[in-house]
Amino acid sequence: EIYTTEHTLSLHDALPTKAPQAMANRPRLDAMDPADMRISYERDTLDESQATSEPLQQFTKWFDEAIAAKVPEPNAMTLATVGDDCRPSTRIVLVKAFDSAGITFYTNFTSRKGRELEANPYAALQFHWVELQRVVRIEGRVEHVADAEADAYFASRPLDSRLGAWASPQSEVIANRGVLVANAAKASARFGLKPPRPDQWGGYRLVPDVWEFWQGRRSRLHDRLRYRLDDGRWVRERLAP
Repeated sequence: EIYTTEHTLSLHDALPTKAPQAMANRPRLDAMDPADMRISYERDTLDESQATSEPLQQFTKWFDEAIAAKVPEPNAMTLATVGDDCRPSTRIVLVKAFDSAGITFYTNFTSRKGRELEANPYAALQFHWVELQRVVRIEGRVEHVADAEADAYFASRPLDSRLGAWASPQSEVIANRGVLVANAAKASARFGLKPPRPDQWGGYRLVPDVWEFWQGRRSRLHDRLRYRLDDGRWVRERLAP
């Protein structure tokens, strides 16, 4: 309640109300209004006494905990890129390695993300582990992995995935799914059980200069710890949610 010198108002009375007609005209996607969908984040905390001094160590800890919690596809991450037209785009990719050198993923170089990375070799990654109420954001420049490293990873992929790399002109318009099926059949007939890595397919490594770890908390007073690279050392700081 809100107390004044003259009378007592309820908080509901003190807030502006929406016109009934405006409420009636609000679009409804389903029986549940998205505006009413919310949860309270109370699973865990993240403070400076818990966090490591190095971001890679913190990420490794959280990644291992996501695996232990059986989070679906804990290696899935959103990759954000911006091309020379200044329009951002995102997609889900899978992390295939992470170490002190950076975060590695593989894709088609002629895809939209590949073209945008060639035009602007900087990107952002985001892991969202919903079940743990955690997010990790990573920013940095992007470089190609060595051909030998890409060849070794490509050879480890299932046969269907290797043939798929030949079959898909990624991000290009195609007439129908039959195009992909036909291309895969041609690649299988051509290469048999040992398709080589296509020239247009390989790996990228994002070299981080910013990490952010987000832990959901009650009342939207979330924990956010950022690590930024400053003259060769990591500076850890807390951000307001």
